[in-house]
Amino acid sequence: MEKKKKIVVLTGAGISAESGIPTFRASDGLWENHSIEDVATPEGWRKDMELVLRFYNERRAKLAEVEPNEGHYILARLEKHFDVQIITQNVDNLHERAGSTKVLHLHGELTKARSTVDSSLVYEIGTKAINIGDKCEKGSQLRPHIVWFHEDVPLIIDAAELASEADIFVVVGTSMQVYPAAGLVNYAAGFVPIYIIDPNKPDVATRKNMIFIEEIGSVGLAKLWDLLVKK
Repeated sequence: MEKKKKIVVLTGAGISAESGIPTFRASDGLWENHSIEDVATPEGWRKDMELVLRFYNERRAKLAEVEPNEGHYILARLEKHFDVQIITQNVDNLHERAGSTKVLHLHGELTKARSTVDSSLVYEIGTKAINIGDKCEKGSQLRPHIVWFHEDVPLIIDAAELASEADIFVVVGTSMQVYPAAGLVNYAAGFVPIYIIDPNKPDVATRKNMIFIEEIGSVGLAKLWDLLVKK
């Protein structure tokens, strides 16, 4: 049997926006009316754990109310035809709920909690709240399993390796301004076609094999399906 071509897909907030999850925009320094420094940094955590926990508890409750959209489902269906690896900057679980089986979460996962003394202790919590006093087995307060600003991105090396193995590279719903994720496209081999799907063409250094599809995720991915599957 012929080996399936490998599609590596980098997804950002734009793909989940269609499901009703608000996109984070750093330009005004606010996320859901909160300062980024207050809710998405180690400094904010040390300053006010209760605020940070409440913020992510609200995000988790919101996640319980939304569903994957057609963009998520198209990526899942592509697995019938290709070896699909998703690298997502999103912390939601909508890719998995749509049926995608290989998802690397660069910035952590909202549905998990982790120890504040041992980062290897990670717990599935679904959409339940984390409260002050909820502790890991070593007796330390649990925190959201999220990569905050000013923290290392531990899975970036794995993501770069996956990008280097791509036969086709796809970018959906990201401005490609947030590093190190934005640099992943540079790990794709020079001959690999790169499809960039976004209603606003990202300001990136173009390569001759870049194809821009200026549409929202679900529409752009439907066009990509036609290009890759129906051809």
